[in-house]
Amino acid sequence: MAAIQDPGHFQAVDLSSETGPGAQQTAGLEKTMLTDDREGAARETEDRLGHQAEKDQASPAPSSPTPLDYKLRKFFVLRPGTFDQALADIKAQINQQEDGTLQSTWLLTEIDHWNNEKERVVLICEKTLLICKYDFMVLTYQYCRRVPLNYIDRIYYGEFSFPERSISRREGKGVRIHWDKLREASFLSRWNPWSTEIPYTTFAEHPAVNATERFTSLCQLENFKIQLSQAVQKAYQVDPVPGRANGALILNHPIAIDSYMGVMSVISNQNRLGYSLARGSVGF
Repeated sequence: MAAIQDPGHFQAVDLSSETGPGAQQTAGLEKTMLTDDREGAARETEDRLGHQAEKDQASPAPSSPTPLDYKLRKFFVLRPGTFDQALADIKAQINQQEDGTLQSTWLLTEIDHWNNEKERVVLICEKTLLICKYDFMVLTYQYCRRVPLNYIDRIYYGEFSFPERSISRREGKGVRIHWDKLREASFLSRWNPWSTEIPYTTFAEHPAVNATERFTSLCQLENFKIQLSQAVQKAYQVDPVPGRANGALILNHPIAIDSYMGVMSVISNQNRLGYSLARGSVGF
């Protein structure tokens, strides 16, 4: 009697062992298809690499940061959104009746009579010049000094000059603004580094002047001088003050800073103590 095969058991058949013409034709067709697929994939990869190479050549390679870039990154005012927040806080302090409409905003370095640098946001309004101190680290408005435009009697623009033996030096140009020609600074005020009785102030370009295109326009000193001069002349025409009806005297003139020793300013300016600056951290 013939053995009954278990229907649940299937015997594996090795089709590759068949040597008939049908099997050879099938194997040849599979080999041809595999070769075509490989060639197509290779061509697609070459095309993709070629397009990527063309794109890389078309787009300029990013430039590596310079030492100046690393130095500028330390200034908090350059961090995204910081200056916009400062402007929003300072604009809230503008008194429309006292100051008038805002004309332009600037980021400058104020230089006191002892040659100490101080970071300032300066606003030219319709009636006043606002010199504002703002803490860019904690985003806090501190104070503004108001100078009526129709009280400004002299604007000097020129190179800085120092006494012959002073160790405190400064390159470049500055703008000096005088607003009380009837009063000169007293002897005690000139020798007091914290005096607020000095009837003039001096500005230089902020170190961030070359950081970006926006900050170049905010920090450019000559443009500030031009716009301030125009605003002062207009203020004289609208609201003249007796004894000042002829307007302000605007001259190209050296900016003299009477800093005879200058040890304190050298230490302060070299360490940028007048700026909101990242100064590193101490860890354990």
